[in-house]
Amino acid sequence: MLDQYVENDYTIIYFHYGLNSRNKPSLGWLQSAYKEFDRKYKKNLKALYVVHPTSFIKVLWNLFKPLISHKFGKKVTYFNNLSELREHLKYDQLIVPPEVLRYDEKLHSLHEGRPPPSAKTPPPRPPLPTQQFGVSLQYLKDKNQGELIPPVLRFTVTYLREKGLRTEGLFRRSASVQTVREIQRLYNQGKPVNFDDYGDIHIPAVILKTFLRELPQPLLTFQAYEQILGITCVESSLRVTRCRQILRSLPEHNYIVLCYLMGFLHAVSQESIFNKMNSSNLACVFGLNLIWPSQGASSLSALVPLNLFTELLIEYYENIFSAPEAPGGHGLAPQLQGGRAAPLQEAVLQTQATALTKPSLPPSPLTAPRRHL
Repeated sequence: MLDQYVENDYTIIYFHYGLNSRNKPSLGWLQSAYKEFDRKYKKNLKALYVVHPTSFIKVLWNLFKPLISHKFGKKVTYFNNLSELREHLKYDQLIVPPEVLRYDEKLHSLHEGRPPPSAKTPPPRPPLPTQQFGVSLQYLKDKNQGELIPPVLRFTVTYLREKGLRTEGLFRRSASVQTVREIQRLYNQGKPVNFDDYGDIHIPAVILKTFLRELPQPLLTFQAYEQILGITCVESSLRVTRCRQILRSLPEHNYIVLCYLMGFLHAVSQESIFNKMNSSNLACVFGLNLIWPSQGASSLSALVPLNLFTELLIEYYENIFSAPEAPGGHGLAPQLQGGRAAPLQEAVLQTQATALTKPSLPPSPLTAPRRHL
């Protein structure tokens, strides 16, 4: 279960309140536990937040410093209260234990002599006209002359198609937080981004995942979350059909963007003999970037169905996104009255054609037969 989380960049929040002499682990146990986790658990960890630290935890950290790499040590941050934590992440996605909430209130009451830190979230600022991250698909369409595929998605996919399809570990590697923020700032200000300037093919891959993760509503929508969780209860031979049924309920715009993205990921999986990223590995990376619940974060038990659903979309892309199936159950016939395609229909057909077109690459060895999902 944990392996599926650490394929992406992730953050750990440790609530220190509640540690006492009865449940305090020994130093020897902590040291052996730290050694038990290999490098993959540490490399994608972006931050370790310690909330309500005590003198004990700070002394313990100083004792451990000689045994821990300098790079890992820089990821640790102390927060004295929940207000400080709110400033660094999406607090409403956390399920904070009631005991921790009560303890935080108690700390505030002890400091009544001075004004307590503000617990209110500042009102959101209106997005820039050129904003690309953290805004809806509809907003991006309106600000980009009706373009259905968001610019960041199109730029990153195009770049990776041309230069990254055979990169080993594509989408598994992380990138510098500062670099990612710099590129986000450039995009949000409407400035051009040249990924060649950064010299790292994994940077556009991280930007693509970041774009999906920061959408106000997941690409697969909140409404589809419960339906997707039920995919493991469907007989194996009927799962592709069930995927098509679920996708029919998506808004047309979401369907088109999803079709474009899945076509690209299918192309990545076709080069798995080189990049080691088959549909299962890609699903572990993208599952939580495509769907999450409206309240809180996905539980560990939800990872299996979410990743399975994503794997089916990638592995059976051509079957699931074939033209006859469209959102709302309507056919995607390319011709309408007057012999002209409707804009959304035309976009889907163009997306499928683009997704199935590969850049010229040396012939690859035969890929392994599809696994039965």
